[in-house]
Amino acid sequence: MTTAWKGHRPLLACSLALAVGATALLGVAAQGSSAAPEHPPAAGPGRGAQASPAAAGRHGTHTMAGTDGLASERDGYRLAPRTGTLSAATPTSLPFTVTGPDGRPVTDFAENQTQRMHLYAIRSDLTGYQHLHPTMAADGTWTADLPALDPGTWRLYTSFTPNSGPHKGTEYVLGSTLTVPGTGGAAQLPAASATAEVDGHTLTVRAEPTAAEAFPLTVTVTGPDGRPVGDLQPYLGSYAHLSAFHEGDLALAHLHPITPVTAGGGGPVLTFYAMLAEPGNWRVFLQFRTAGRLHTAALTLRVP
Repeated sequence: MTTAWKGHRPLLACSLALAVGATALLGVAAQGSSAAPEHPPAAGPGRGAQASPAAAGRHGTHTMAGTDGLASERDGYRLAPRTGTLSAATPTSLPFTVTGPDGRPVTDFAENQTQRMHLYAIRSDLTGYQHLHPTMAADGTWTADLPALDPGTWRLYTSFTPNSGPHKGTEYVLGSTLTVPGTGGAAQLPAASATAEVDGHTLTVRAEPTAAEAFPLTVTVTGPDGRPVGDLQPYLGSYAHLSAFHEGDLALAHLHPITPVTAGGGGPVLTFYAMLAEPGNWRVFLQFRTAGRLHTAALTLRVP
């Protein structure tokens, strides 16, 4: 990735602190928490997390606990899918619950980015990205309607915030491994690139990523006509949603731009503050909306 941020690192802590309240980020640490790690589909030492801007301003910031989706349980909250196997080549519904410290399904969730539950899924080769919003029945059973998935091992992530009970207001990202039976080879990860194209739009990324250290990342969106886009529409309360998955262990980091939503539309430049806790390749998916249509662009980011 590129280079325009050299010389600005001394200002980063102040910039990040000023961003508090302007950005909605998944990654609030659970103080005093304990996790029950689950073996991810691909082994590796990495952990990925999105720090709050204030925390990210500290040099050498530690990974924020409970936000990377590599544990199925934290602070007594547990992700419990009803099945570990999904059918291949056909759309399917996945029921699951989140049980609380009392062992019962949680039914009271706070809204985060206009939804009470966000669900992400990725295959172990970092293909097939899904970002869905399940529906909940009165008994606390959530149902996610998944499209047809390619055979392989998949990682499921749920992001939620309890609205009552222990650790009320704490954001969690819990994960689970699912299998889609069948045969099919793993796709090769595309090489790192500073640009991506989707539906005629070109996205240009500028960043100097450093593992375990907060860094600014900007995305410039150009339309099919070759002109900078200035009419980005809000999607789930923000102008963009960026999900990044670590190639080593499928750790998740989810970011939103600090760019405020205004009546006149957003773009062409979106600014994020990120912390990717481990070096290596991260597969980045950025979602944005124009003219009522949702676009999902993908690129590979290399963190030294």
